[in-house]
Amino acid sequence: MPPLAFTERTLANGLKVIALPDTSTPTVSVQVWYSVGSKDDPKGRSGFAHLFEHMMFKSTRDMAAEQFDRLTEDVGGYNNASTNADYTDYFETVPANHLERILWAEAERMGSLVVDEENFKSERDVVKEELRQRVLAQPYGKLFYLMFPQVSYKVHPYGRPGIGSIEDLDAATLKDVQAFHATYYRPDNATLVVVGNFKPEELNAWVDKYFGPLTHPAAAIPRVTAVEPARTAPQTLTVTEANAPLPAVLLSYPFPKATDKDLPALIVLDSILGHGDSSRLNQSLVYEKQVASQVFTFQEVNQQPGAYAIGAILAGGATAEAGEKALLEELAKVSKDGVTAAELAAARNQLVTDELQERETANGRASLLARAAVIFGDPKRADSLLADIQAVTADDVKRVAATWLKPETKISVRYVPAAEGAKGAQATDTVTTSPAIDAAPLVVPADLKVVQPAPADQRQAPPAPGPAVEAALPQPVEKRLANGLRVIVAPTHGVPLIQASLRIGGGGAVDPSRLPGTAAMTANVLTKGTKTRTAPEIARDVEALGGSLAAAAGWDGSELSLMVKADVLDPAMDIFADVARNPAFQKEELERERHQALDGLSVTLKDPAGLAKLVGPRVLYADAAYGHPLAGTPRSLAALKPVDLTAYHHTWWRPDNATLVLAGPLTAEQGFAIAEKLFGDWAKPAAALPALPSSPAQPAGRAVVIDLPKSGQAAVLVLRPGLARSDKDYYPASVANAVLGVGYSSRLNQEIRIKRGLSYGAGSALDFRRVPGPFVASTQTKNPSAPEVAGLIMTEMGKLGTQAPSEAELAGRKAVLIGNFGRTVETTHGVASLVGSLALQGVDLGEIGRYIGRIQAVTPAEVQQAAARTLSPSQSSLVVVGDSAQFLTALKQKYPKVEVIPAAQVNLDSGSLKAAPKKEEGKAKASAPSQQP
Repeated sequence: MPPLAFTERTLANGLKVIALPDTSTPTVSVQVWYSVGSKDDPKGRSGFAHLFEHMMFKSTRDMAAEQFDRLTEDVGGYNNASTNADYTDYFETVPANHLERILWAEAERMGSLVVDEENFKSERDVVKEELRQRVLAQPYGKLFYLMFPQVSYKVHPYGRPGIGSIEDLDAATLKDVQAFHATYYRPDNATLVVVGNFKPEELNAWVDKYFGPLTHPAAAIPRVTAVEPARTAPQTLTVTEANAPLPAVLLSYPFPKATDKDLPALIVLDSILGHGDSSRLNQSLVYEKQVASQVFTFQEVNQQPGAYAIGAILAGGATAEAGEKALLEELAKVSKDGVTAAELAAARNQLVTDELQERETANGRASLLARAAVIFGDPKRADSLLADIQAVTADDVKRVAATWLKPETKISVRYVPAAEGAKGAQATDTVTTSPAIDAAPLVVPADLKVVQPAPADQRQAPPAPGPAVEAALPQPVEKRLANGLRVIVAPTHGVPLIQASLRIGGGGAVDPSRLPGTAAMTANVLTKGTKTRTAPEIARDVEALGGSLAAAAGWDGSELSLMVKADVLDPAMDIFADVARNPAFQKEELERERHQALDGLSVTLKDPAGLAKLVGPRVLYADAAYGHPLAGTPRSLAALKPVDLTAYHHTWWRPDNATLVLAGPLTAEQGFAIAEKLFGDWAKPAAALPALPSSPAQPAGRAVVIDLPKSGQAAVLVLRPGLARSDKDYYPASVANAVLGVGYSSRLNQEIRIKRGLSYGAGSALDFRRVPGPFVASTQTKNPSAPEVAGLIMTEMGKLGTQAPSEAELAGRKAVLIGNFGRTVETTHGVASLVGSLALQGVDLGEIGRYIGRIQAVTPAEVQQAAARTLSPSQSSLVVVGDSAQFLTALKQKYPKVEVIPAAQVNLDSGSLKAAPKKEEGKAKASAPSQQP
């Protein structure tokens, strides 16, 4: 793998600058990483670094609030940020001609951020909603976000959850925020990374111009010096949780700092334990013993010694104790017996593929360099770490397993459903942040300078953009084989990765009415064995090549996909073709997938957002196609048999109903030759393809509340009929939806998050399908706010159909769509996905070249007309999933006929969502033979 050809320098004020030019891309990525993270949260202010991250998107002396989004999102770029234990990173990708403007804006944020009471309170409310959404509402959110750090540390401030707590967020003051910026947001505590299409001499001049004048305080930057004491004895905690549908177990072990010599071997160990279907934990716990529905591992690669999480979400009927026992058996094996040469080679190959995928984009390469500079102290580590990983031996892996996975250092958290915990006397442990955490109070600088916004007529304007850089779009080439298989090759010229995608028409829309989920289960079991290969052999052989193989079903089609390095394409494609053409659909493999699907469904039913997504289609489509849950219902999953999967595959997985897409560094001739060799003799059945369902009838609008008591948040969905991909209003409707709910600056997000702090985010989507799919506007909010949020969504939907947006607003939203499109074709996976989707929807591939022009041509009047047709609230349905005791009275004022269904009584097999009335015993027995399962 070629090294990253970057340059680095340090300004007189201490700012580190790393640059990597690349003229092959039309974009540029700018990242600023500040060496301040959640470990630096002041005493009594957990979550403070994360709260401050939000404040950095507000105003500066010369930028109005949200202007940063105008400079990024509204020109076709994007921006975001994240808070880690050791750093906070801010990152943007924009068209390359906007680089100078972004450097100016980042210097503004660093040197002259304005923090006022209104913005502070609004963003604090947003962070509370983020906490409710990610931690309180999601099953296992508390386990991962709160308990893992809390149990792993007694003294080091890594032990405080980075998201914080409601109490600590409420305790924060405006003066705290201002002092935090003055203390940590300074050039000598920052690393600037720029990767993309730029001239190095221009970049240097702009950096000197905008960042050079910034100064840093004379005071030293406070640093964490706490040392976590060594663990000397194992610990087991049992915690009960109401919204945990299945038991889980999390094991915490100590982990070295990033610069430790053992890190490369530990990364390889982690890959062998938990990466892919062939990993030891997945094969043992999920596949063989079937005690877990999924396994997970997480390594904290931090500046200072961290923690390593290994765990599992258990299968239905399994206990946390059984899961822990199975995990420990696997860890003991690797510590005692080591790993095989084949496992070692597979791990290396997988890690190389992962690295290639990250290096595919300017943003990915910028992140690699920034992480190496900030966490490892040397940007060269982005290359040398991969080299060290390739040099790891089997003895190294065995040694680090024995060193770092010692039984006496284990802390186990058994996370069990409340009903299960009530049966045992042990289920009484409470996990909280250690009172001995060594955190210093925030010291307000004596010379604290509070920046005020400049008067509007005195603000410095951002520099003008430069000449636009044209993007190179994919040029797919296609042919049709004699058996009807359509083959499309989309050559790319980036990293040596190839994506193969076999698209099959049909999907969940053609599921048998009595067996919803058939298409999805067929795809799930497809990769679990052929006539000549077992499921473990398929996983092992693909992952040994560093590849990944997956199958899934959508509403209008199914897909088998393969991502692999170009140098091992031939053996990988042999497996790909075998899986597509010769699935075995063995009974025992169906049983495994059935149990996993049922376990996954039980988790979804406890998640307000997940449950809302299951209920929404039933409310909109009732019992028509598109109405049932795509993955199936508890009843249909239990009824599926191997013969059902075989019949579905025989009917729909056939060459004249398939498109093979190959994207990557190969020629059309090479791609066609591969297709002919592997699929040319795939026989087309004599029977004609069945007819596809017609457009589903649209029931009258409904208002439905699913009562989920003690839910951490309410999920709010507004649904209505949308459009087919072939509709003449595709482009105007796409732009209308972008105005309403695509991106941070969309109207829904403006009204719900930015202005009112009622949600972590709000948006909308038009799902263009073969026949009209749904429009869905969605968000999550604290339970009492659900009626207000529903009203705001309906109001904004109505406005767009009655008043045309301005040209200025339209320009920004068009840029969002064009920017998203451009980033899609930046990666091998994105190219294959785009081409495959167009083929499945019957769209001319020439649309790739016409897309940008057609989006740009949409007028305000066309947007208004499309919105009136497609986004009107008059035909909409409302779904709210949450703790109804906190909002139902207020909701009934607007929706007096709202239907309330307890979550435990939701019937996903019926368009009414309600269970059928119970029949008398004699009648039920008499009619049983004619009932469909």
